[in-house]
Amino acid sequence: MPYFTKLLFLLFCLMLIGECRKHRRRNRRWTGPVETHKHGTPLSKKMVDVTKTRKVKTDHLLRVDDHDFTMRPAFAGPAIPVGVDVQVESLDSISEVDMDFTMTLYLRHYWKDERLSFPSSTNKSMTFDGRLVKKIWVPDVFFVHSKRSFIHDTTTDNIMLRVFPDGHVLYSLRVTVTAACNMDFSRFPLDSQTCSLELESYAYTDEDLMLYWKSGDESLSTDDRISLSQFLIQKFHTTSRLAFYSSTGWYNRLYINFTLRRHIFFFLLQTYFPATLMVMLSWVSFWIDRRAVPARVSLGITTVLTMSTIITGVNASMPRVSYIKAVDIYLWVSFVFVFLSVLEYAAVNYLTTVKDGKDRKLREKAKEQLLPCTCGMSHTRTMMLDGTYSEADTNSLAGYTQTPMVPDEPEKQEHMVVHLSLDSESAAAKKKGLRGFRIINNTHAIDNYSRMIFPGAYIVFNLIYWSVYC
Repeated sequence: MPYFTKLLFLLFCLMLIGECRKHRRRNRRWTGPVETHKHGTPLSKKMVDVTKTRKVKTDHLLRVDDHDFTMRPAFAGPAIPVGVDVQVESLDSISEVDMDFTMTLYLRHYWKDERLSFPSSTNKSMTFDGRLVKKIWVPDVFFVHSKRSFIHDTTTDNIMLRVFPDGHVLYSLRVTVTAACNMDFSRFPLDSQTCSLELESYAYTDEDLMLYWKSGDESLSTDDRISLSQFLIQKFHTTSRLAFYSSTGWYNRLYINFTLRRHIFFFLLQTYFPATLMVMLSWVSFWIDRRAVPARVSLGITTVLTMSTIITGVNASMPRVSYIKAVDIYLWVSFVFVFLSVLEYAAVNYLTTVKDGKDRKLREKAKEQLLPCTCGMSHTRTMMLDGTYSEADTNSLAGYTQTPMVPDEPEKQEHMVVHLSLDSESAAAKKKGLRGFRIINNTHAIDNYSRMIFPGAYIVFNLIYWSVYC
């Protein structure tokens, strides 16, 4: 029995020792030795997450809750200077119909607010996003003459706030703005346009807030890849001046000015060349026979309608201004040339019809005059012309006046009596007087003159037009 008791006690001790060893192994598996840095500093102490420490929380570090940020810095004191610089990312579009432009830019503000100063041994700044902007004071800059504008919010609001230990603040945001631009189209499409984007404080006058370009002309930077389809960007520059409102006072206003020159090649292909070709096409009718009425009329009507279509298409893409544009002068003068070519054929056709009628009457009259006639000479001699006279006799009678006798008189013979009197001076005067009428009445001469006058006048017009507007 005592041996049995000793055996049980020994087994109990062995089981207790085994449990102790298992417990030690378990502790070694989950807790190893503490790793140290090269300089002997424990790594676990260096990797502490400072954002979980209440003492360095942003609100407490910047003392946002200790100040009233609804008031500007140095309230009731001198005007706070706010520097501005801009980086133009893109010039998206220029609209002639709406007279506006769309621009995307990075707008940055610089000022000092001692209420945001904080202690720092490294003198490094702290950067925040747009959530802190709602808790502090920022300048209330807006775009004058803006139609639409927005701050980009993909994937979050594109706003950055950087605070330095001494209280200097950098506030940056990415904005797309559509603003009005007063354009002058008197030289369109050979024009240059100057537009400006204006920045101004909405609430604070120049006694409270002083806006200025932080680095002068260098405050404005642009991307070299900016380009437009219809315009060539010539230059960007900055200006500033005071703006006065009768009800509120004087405000500092900053200007971003840029000059654009329109590319002419597009309008040469779409407007000027077609109009010139239509005018030249209308001249083809001068080489078509005047008796080909359908050909000349259809050609003239086609060119007139085509010019009307070109004028309508150009004006459809332009604002309805009350003054004449350069392209209007060219198109309407071209339209007048085309219209005059139609009127030229109308004149030719009319004179041809009149001449044919006169020729028909002369032929009928000549047939009636093929009867024997008695001619009275100035020496009381008469000569009977019975239709068998020679050409020499006819020429010898040139310059004489003929007066047919009245056939109803019974005492006269049924012959045509012509009284001829020699008067060479009156015949020469009649020839000179009829020379001008012959030129007008000659339809071939009108077409010949038109072939020279129309192209010559149009070339002179083009020389004057391009020398004035180019």
